[in-house]
Amino acid sequence: MKVLLHCCCAPCSLSCIEPLQNEGFALSLFWYNPNIHPFKEYEARRDCLLQYAAEIGCDIRVKENYGLRQFVRNVADNIDARCVYCYSHRLEETARYARDNGFEYFTTTLLASLYQDHEAIKAAGEKFAAQYGVKFLYRDFRPNFREGNMKAREKEFYMQKYCGCIFSEEDRYQKQIERDKQRFGENNG
Repeated sequence: MKVLLHCCCAPCSLSCIEPLQNEGFALSLFWYNPNIHPFKEYEARRDCLLQYAAEIGCDIRVKENYGLRQFVRNVADNIDARCVYCYSHRLEETARYARDNGFEYFTTTLLASLYQDHEAIKAAGEKFAAQYGVKFLYRDFRPNFREGNMKAREKEFYMQKYCGCIFSEEDRYQKQIERDKQRFGENNG
């Protein structure tokens, strides 16, 4: 059974590839992440995944789209709900690509993260499975997350510090931003 595995990065893919292969699925990896910013972050994650796919001899499909403007346009009115858009946009494209390229199933490495909303990911996957006529393969890969990250460090993979979007990077630095506001005052001009 052919599965298209949407990959957000190589470290998260380590939590998913082996379990799916052990179930007997034939995997192709799929890079489509127009949510990842800035470009150097996008490039580092993509290139690490490409290198890993080559290392393990796994088919990888790349839909190149550094979508900063589109992403910002779609989340600007409700930045706090950006993740729902992000999941939906990437999973819709994955389902469409799976249908158009003869895959029976699609899934995502987003299901490996301890920090993502599994219910929202699952809902988006099921919605687009029905819309595009391809099955969404839901698996809870979170139990493999820590081991996958450990393996990624051993392999010296690029390890990101935030989920990908520019707003999550801001969240990453929020404590530092607050300290700087106190240090310099909010109205220094």
